[in-house]
Amino acid sequence: MVNLSETEQRMLGGKEGRLKQVCLENILRYAEILGAGELCEVTKATVFCGAHNYLNVGSTDSADEVFSRMNLAVDEIIPFDRTYQSCYIQSCVSPCDQYENEPFTQSGEFFKKNSQFLEQARRAGVIITGTCAPYLTGWLPIRGEHFVTTESGVTVMGNSIWGAMGNSDGIEAAFWSAICGRTPKWGNHVEENRAATHLVEVQTEVNSLLEWDLLGRAIGDPLTTRAVPVISGDFRDVTFQKLKQLCTTLAISSNCELCHLPGYTPEARSVEDALRGNKPAGTLVVDERGLQEAYEAVCDPGVGDIDFVSLGCPHYDIDQIKRAADYLKGRRINLNVHFMIWTVYPIKAMADENGYTRIIEQAGGHIYTSSCPGTIGKVFLENYSGFVFDSLKQAGSIKSETSKPVYFGDVYSCIEAAVAGRWEESHRWKRSR
Repeated sequence: MVNLSETEQRMLGGKEGRLKQVCLENILRYAEILGAGELCEVTKATVFCGAHNYLNVGSTDSADEVFSRMNLAVDEIIPFDRTYQSCYIQSCVSPCDQYENEPFTQSGEFFKKNSQFLEQARRAGVIITGTCAPYLTGWLPIRGEHFVTTESGVTVMGNSIWGAMGNSDGIEAAFWSAICGRTPKWGNHVEENRAATHLVEVQTEVNSLLEWDLLGRAIGDPLTTRAVPVISGDFRDVTFQKLKQLCTTLAISSNCELCHLPGYTPEARSVEDALRGNKPAGTLVVDERGLQEAYEAVCDPGVGDIDFVSLGCPHYDIDQIKRAADYLKGRRINLNVHFMIWTVYPIKAMADENGYTRIIEQAGGHIYTSSCPGTIGKVFLENYSGFVFDSLKQAGSIKSETSKPVYFGDVYSCIEAAVAGRWEESHRWKRSR
């Protein structure tokens, strides 16, 4: 039995409309399955808007019908016309760029449908940003704040970097919470559940963004279910960019939702602080071999011609775009290569203002927003024969869907491959870099 506040009882009784009532009914069923005795208020949310391919089973173009059947899980058609007023809600990536469709071989009809679905969400109160990196546009939950998100990496970041409280609830549950402002008080929403359970000893240097990406996989692959690692090592020059790579890759290589990095994450001034007096249930050692194995698992061996280079997962911030533009200045991308950088549209506007977009376009590249290659999917990717990414998440995702070569390197190796139109042995990650 879930205890409800007067406000929640009012909502459940339909006093705030049928949409909120249905969403709270779903949240309550969810809470009962989880064994949660109460709900907590959600004040930050990201939701998966747009005409995503999984919605096609709805066999209708009506945005309200698709939303009712797929997101609300009801046959009744309920207009999606409101969200929880006290919740800051942003949209995640869409299945195409919000401004262009032809570069991705997507039809104008599909582009229009996606725009209609986004407009539906905007009218309901969702801020359309179209990013996997909502923190780039001000979505920053503070310590103790309850959030929901459909981005697995953002779940780990919210819990680990900011000390906010959230679980990996999924697409539908995130919408319910964004509309009724409630989620089951369970898992990471409960303070007592946030202690570290496993100790990770990193016995090798981890310096570059790529190495922090590899660290996420080296930890995540062997991690047990629902483990909360505390990561110990001689870390230097730790930055937000490095932490977001760690969290993003840790999320996709395991079901981890929270990690502790002593001295950097809010709940872990030390290893002992993170464990909260408990003994670790297990210890994992990550050495140079572990990083190398993580790299070899995602980067294909050998050399070869390439025609697809993508940077930005999570979406690039303005500093990363600047660095790419500086490295590209005065050079030219191979004419056979589609070179792209992915970001969110406010950052794209900053790149325009500062001249970085012009440099990248003069080199033969493009900056796109609102999506990514993996989210757009087969209709885009099937046109290419050799892929290069600076993101382990993108490389691993595309590698699982194609027999064509997929290579993974840092931003500079990716740009060199784009200029040459070829991936060389010298582009592979080596410790000396």
